[in-house]
Amino acid sequence: MAFRKRHNYKNLKIWQLRLEITNDISDTLIEFPKHEHYDLSSQMSRCSVSIPSNIAEGSAKTDKSFSNYLDIALGSSFKSGTQLLVANHIKYINADILKNLKIK
Repeated sequence: MAFRKRHNYKNLKIWQLRLEITNDISDTLIEFPKHEHYDLSSQMSRCSVSIPSNIAEGSAKTDKSFSNYLDIALGSSFKSGTQLLVANHIKYINADILKNLKIK
């Protein structure tokens, strides 16, 4: 059986960046109103966690499969960006926080 080289997800810059953003989002969600715990806050948390998680999971797969996991992570990234815009619109986060989380 041929040895397949795996990606080391911890060395991938995109994984490192997304983990940092996930942690920043988690810190931001602490400030959300309690009634959002099971609504937008929960959605944002699960979505942001899924991005680096999909990158990590895909890194154990073949290159073709890994590409699919990266596509899923990209879709979640777009979803996360939309959720940040909603949070800004309903004034749970201000424009500075929005900009900081989207620029990273």
